[in-house]
Formats: sequence, C-alpha cells, structure tokens
Amino acid sequence: MTTTMKPIINHFTDNDLYTFTCMYYILQKYPRAETEYCFFDRNRTCYPKGFDQLLQEQLNHLSQVVITDEEREFMTRTFPFLPYWFINVFLRGYRFNPQELTITQDEEGHLDIRVKGKWWSTIMWEMPILSIISELMHMLNGDTLKYDAEKEYERSYEKGCRIWKSDLTLGDMGTRRRFSFQHHERVIDALIASYEDVKRETKGQCGKFTGTSNVYLAMKKGIPCLGTMSHQCISFEEIVSGVFECNYNVMNKWSEVYDGNVGIFLYDCFGDNVFFNNLSKRMAMTFCGLRIDSGVEEEQVDLIVEKYKQLGIDPMTKQAVFSNGLDIERAIEIHNYCKGKITDSYGVGTFLTCDVTDCSPMNIVVKLIRGRITESREWHPCVKLSCDEGKTLGDKAKCDYLLSVIK
Repeated sequence: MTTTMKPIINHFTDNDLYTFTCMYYILQKYPRAETEYCFFDRNRTCYPKGFDQLLQEQLNHLSQVVITDEEREFMTRTFPFLPYWFINVFLRGYRFNPQELTITQDEEGHLDIRVKGKWWSTIMWEMPILSIISELMHMLNGDTLKYDAEKEYERSYEKGCRIWKSDLTLGDMGTRRRFSFQHHERVIDALIASYEDVKRETKGQCGKFTGTSNVYLAMKKGIPCLGTMSHQCISFEEIVSGVFECNYNVMNKWSEVYDGNVGIFLYDCFGDNVFFNNLSKRMAMTFCGLRIDSGVEEEQVDLIVEKYKQLGIDPMTKQAVFSNGLDIERAIEIHNYCKGKITDSYGVGTFLTCDVTDCSPMNIVVKLIRGRITESREWHPCVKLSCDEGKTLGDKAKCDYLLSVIK
C-alpha cells in the first residue's frame, strides 16, 4: 500500500481544547517532564497490510501544519485563561516532530504506536493519531464511498431536535473517533440549525447547545469551545506523589495555574473512592464541577451529591458533566435522574460524529504509559484504573498492586 493520499489534518487547532489547557499546565508545573504514550485498540483490529505506512505518511505531514494568524487571534480572544505568550509565541513556534513517533504493524495487521519525548510536545499527538486512524479505516473499508451527505445531515438534525426538546445541555466531544473531518463539520452544522429551530419553536424552553471541544470548528462556526482536562495529568501525578494524594495535588496545581477557570475536574483516574476520600472543601469550592467518565452514572451522582452535602455545599450549585460513551436515550435517563439533585450537562463524542448508516465506529485510545519528571530521572509506569474495569490501562503489575492498595 504505497499510494499517496491527501492530508487528513490540515489545521493546527483541529484538536480538542483540553490538549492546549493540559499543555500549558505541563509547561507551568512539569516543563522538563518526559512521557511515553501507547495506542490501544480495544477491538484488536487487524488493519490492512501497509496501513502503518499510510498512517506514518499522514502524521509526517503534520510537521508542515502550523498555527495561523486567524487561529492565534481566535484563541487569544476566546481563552483569556491562556496567556498571550503561550498562544502567540510558544504555539506559534511549535512544530509537530514525527521523530517522536514509532509505528509498526505485525503480520496479523495489529498496530503498535508509541510516542516518546518531552511531555509538552508529545501531548499534541493523541487527537491526530486517533482521528487519522479512524478516517483512514472508513476510507479503506469503503464507508466513505457509500456515505450519503444529505441523509447523514438529516439524521444529525433529527438527533439534534430530540436532544434540545429533551431539555439536555449538551456539547460535541467527538474529534477523536469521528467518521471524517467533513462529517464532523456537517454534524456541527446540524446541531446548530436544530438548536436554533427548536429554540424558536419552543420560545427558548428547551435544552442548550454548549458548543464543541474542537478549537478549529468552534472558530469556524462561531460557537463556544468547551473543554475539561485529561486523565494523563492525574496519571502522571501518581508517579510523583502517590495514588492517595495525586487527585488533590492536581486539583491544587491546576487551580494555581487557572485560578478557577477550566473548572471541571476529571476524578475517576484511580476510581471514585480514592478521589472522594481526599476531596477537601476548598478544592470542592474551587472547581465548579466534576466530569463523570466511568461507572454507573446514577451511582456516581449519588456519591457526588452526598460528598458535596457532607462538605456543606449545595449540589445544585455544582455541575456534573457526563461523557462516558453516551447516546441520547441514556443521556435522557441520566438527566431525569439528576433533576433536583445536581446541575447536569453532557459531552457526547462518537455517537454524534461516527453514528453513520451501516458504519461501525472504532474503539481506540492513546494513553500515557510511562513518565519521568526530568530527563535525568528514572522512568515509572503510568496507569489508569477508572471505575470501569474495561477502561483500566497500563502496566498490569502496577495496576494489580494499586488495586490491592486502594481497596
């Protein structure tokens, strides 16, 4: 497979906001840290022969993709919590470095992808790797040939109408495993149009479209850009301060960097017990809410509400952001459960951007597997335990040890 294909990623900010917020956090707290990431395909997909070469070609192209003046102006205007120098000096000078990548494919077709280098640099690769693999596979499987743009727009529009009429507060978080960039943009257009139509029809008595996590599409469509944080911040902190203190220390460091901005904390990296047992009132007050990315959502709501009440905080003043692979029916169930308990919102990804007729979305992630504070220190395995056993990733011996410690 040696054919040359058009580049899939053509915009520097065709990436999620949390990539940039985490990057700035890293520069402030761990500027010399080094990391290694690994690609995981939960379906153990056998990719076509030569797929590794096509992927390498696409990722090599990113070295030519730089931030534009328009993108810098948008980010400077839209994200006041990111300083001028970070956007207009650091990001302006940033270049994707393909030397950080190692891509191989075995005889059965399984991919092995590693990213290794300075943490502030390697963090940029997650979204491009995943979105390129997803789009390439849909091309090679013939999904793009049978894709009906008008039909898929109508399906997305109808889905949007159902969302807003169900009173859901919801945004797009579907960059990673999207069908294609063009379909992603079409979905955003449908969500915007359906929201405006339903809002007009109901005289504003409906849900709310909170925007997209994709910085470029937020800029292009003139909609809000939303983002929280990544598990990797907590996963790395565990090798610095241990499993029982890592959540608190990231909350403290994050609040020092962002001073109350970007205030949704992702708490499930090492399970809910570890987090709630060490959540202080000061940290709970500093962050405006929590992101629920694993576990049974209703059970997690009960734990969150109970903890806030124990701390003397009214849960209705806080936000729960649900993002665990939800479809609309499930989101409606959770929304009904949350009424009167806590303010809820939803970040939906694959169900929006890869829910295409006769097409199966991929189940792929890129996760941090090793880290060290500086180039002169020893490497340590980084893991994620989660509240879902299927989402546990990393060195098995360390996972088993941590699970025995926290139970």
